[in-house]
Amino acid sequence: MGIRTGAQYLAKLNAMHPHVVIGGEAVSENIAEHPAFRNVARTYARLLDMQHDPAHQEALTYTSPTTGDKVSASFLVPRTPQDLQHRRAAIRTWAEYSNGFLGRTGDYMNGSLTALSAAEKWFSQADPMYGENIRRYYEHCRENDLLATHTLIPPQANRSVSGSEQLGGQLSARITQERDDGIIINGARMLATLAPIADELLVFPSTLLRNTPEDAPYSYAFALPNDAPGVRYLCRGSLYNGGSTFDEPLASRFEEMDAVVVFEDVFVPNERIFMLGHPELCNGFYSETGAAALMTHQVVTRTIAKSEFFLGLASELAASIGIDGFQHIQEDLAELIQTVEIGKALMTASEAEPEMTDDGVLLPNWTTLNAARNWYPKVAQRFPAIIRKFSASGLMALPGEADVNSSALPDIELYLQAKTLTGPQRVRLFKLAYDASISSFSGRQALYEYFFFGDPVRMAGALVNSYDREPVRARVRGFLQRED
Repeated sequence: MGIRTGAQYLAKLNAMHPHVVIGGEAVSENIAEHPAFRNVARTYARLLDMQHDPAHQEALTYTSPTTGDKVSASFLVPRTPQDLQHRRAAIRTWAEYSNGFLGRTGDYMNGSLTALSAAEKWFSQADPMYGENIRRYYEHCRENDLLATHTLIPPQANRSVSGSEQLGGQLSARITQERDDGIIINGARMLATLAPIADELLVFPSTLLRNTPEDAPYSYAFALPNDAPGVRYLCRGSLYNGGSTFDEPLASRFEEMDAVVVFEDVFVPNERIFMLGHPELCNGFYSETGAAALMTHQVVTRTIAKSEFFLGLASELAASIGIDGFQHIQEDLAELIQTVEIGKALMTASEAEPEMTDDGVLLPNWTTLNAARNWYPKVAQRFPAIIRKFSASGLMALPGEADVNSSALPDIELYLQAKTLTGPQRVRLFKLAYDASISSFSGRQALYEYFFFGDPVRMAGALVNSYDREPVRARVRGFLQRED
């Protein structure tokens, strides 16, 4: 089959029957037509259509090694520097379309599947069957252009104890029965972004297991169709209020839903199980297979596009109302420029010093990417603050599209004009600034980026513990002993 069209994706989505609860309503059919999901589903459909566009197909696709069909470049196993650059070009194409506001485009989890599919030696530590299962599943997703989401951590109930201890072990998703043909899962997981409009749900290790016998039921990796029997999605409230692309330019296009996943006697067949037990291996599921490197390669590429968007938005705002010559404004613009260029430099460095795995996969430099993923969540918190500073009260003096198209237009043209824009143009620009800085949508974006890879404090500790500081310490000791 190869790459899908947007229409094929929407048709399949509407034919599925997931159990989705949102706003007190249980939805199980025609998901792509529901008001909370309709617009973002069509945004994802447009991403798929870009794969068929001659202007983007070379970047977004490559030839399947098994069928000869065009398939997504996010499934390309990187063996050469050119492969890494091809993957980045594909990621950048989608990221620039969404300006980095879509955190779960298919290329994110596809990067994980791609690395895992080639990590045969790692899986053989547990059972070669798991490596075969993930390879076949990867090929299934590649050849059918499937969109996968994932769920990672236990519900946030009592963080002072492990998942196996919360509510007597009954809270977190766990294996409650092992059968000859598969396993039964019960409990809950979070946080499944994009879940209602995905094809597949990946349930991978939390990587916070203690390697004790009590952790064995929580040690697994498997995949399910999005509408597998017994799977329920509990969604948060939508951050899209039903406005037009004029009034809600970001939320109307990019509002990805987040959900808690509930498993009630869910059966997972053997062929969809990629790890069972082995908590010590589950803890290294991402770092030791290369999955973390390819996933972070996607994230850094996406966040560069997002940084560029905020630089562009801040520059447009400053020029429109004539504040771009003020030094305190230029200081903030310089900060945004630095963020863009540091992100690009880290990406370039990660590809300039790649690392070859024992399985012949060329991965971007993990140390560099690890630094990038620790740095960005904090600097990104400055983006909405800068937009608020530039816009000030202009964010609160905003009539809507209906007003622009009403008898109020003369007042808008006269009193809301800007140095370089007409009144309606200024309103539209500031609506974008509003949605990027003070709307509910923007608040979720800031939270999402801050905790994207987990608790920043824990991540910082992991960075320190994994970074080889001995060479620089040795230089200091050597300097202290010098007599010249």
